[in-house]
Parts: sequence; C-alpha cells; structure tokens
Amino acid sequence: MSGLLWNILLAGAWAAFTGDISPLNLALGGVLGAVILAASREAIGVPHYPTKLRQVLSLAVFFVWELLVSNVRVARDVIRPRTRIHPAVIAMPLRAKTEAEITLLASFITLTPGSTSIDVTPDRRFMYVHVMNTEGSSPAEERAQLSDGFERRILEVTRFEVPR
Repeated sequence: MSGLLWNILLAGAWAAFTGDISPLNLALGGVLGAVILAASREAIGVPHYPTKLRQVLSLAVFFVWELLVSNVRVARDVIRPRTRIHPAVIAMPLRAKTEAEITLLASFITLTPGSTSIDVTPDRRFMYVHVMNTEGSSPAEERAQLSDGFERRILEVTRFEVPR
C-alpha cells in the first residue's frame, strides 16, 4: 500500500476517533499520520514516503517563493519609467526525460511570471525558454538557475534517486 493511502487512512481514522471531520482536524490527522509513517516506515513498507513528502513540500514552497519573487521583479520592470528589459530565448539542456517530468517543468516555468517555455526539441534534449529580463545575468546563469531550481526538485519528486 502506498504511503499516501496510508496517510489518508490515518487522517480519516484520526477524524473518526475525535468525532470532528473539519478540514483543520483532517490536516492535523494528516500531520500525525506522516509522523507515524516516518517512525514506522520500515515495518509498514513505505520507506520512501517521508522523503517524498518532504520533497513535494520543498517543490511547493520553492514554487510559491519563485512566484512571489518573480511577480515583484516583473512589476518593478513594468513600472520603471525607462524600460531596461533584456529579453532572451535560452536553450536549456534537459535532465528530465519522461513526458510527465517535462510537462511539469514546462508548466512551472510558464506559471512563473517573466518566463515562458516555448518548445522542446524532438529528441527531448533541450527546452527553449523565453526569459523576460536577463539584465545582470548571462544565459548560462539563467540555465543553471532553472536547472538547479525547478528541474532538480521535480526530478527529486518523480524519481527514487536524487538527480545531480
């Protein structure tokens, strides 16, 4: 049985035992279930669940942070009286190989203001990304930022080994 299903069952059991099926109590049951699964992961047979849960939360927090920072950057660039925008299209080498990984990466890049995924080469080796403002950074720095940010975290979530 998967760790997520175990966690859902434990959260439901918590809500049933306490007699309160409110969202807050279910969330508390989910947290308690994750702690129980982390403590008994070998006995239950879900050795990677606590790690995967942490990786998913890390990706979510990173996305929210990037969303906030990029919104401020785009607003600053648009409000400036003299525009200093330096757009560029960069070819980003992909470590992501599956359609799900590439789709997640393209979606996170496009959802972040100031960047848009344009295309993926047919051999899936490169993704073309339009970046609104490269002022103060080189294309290599932009590629490294995308690869070390979104792509690394997505690969951590979708694969069992930690990609480097």
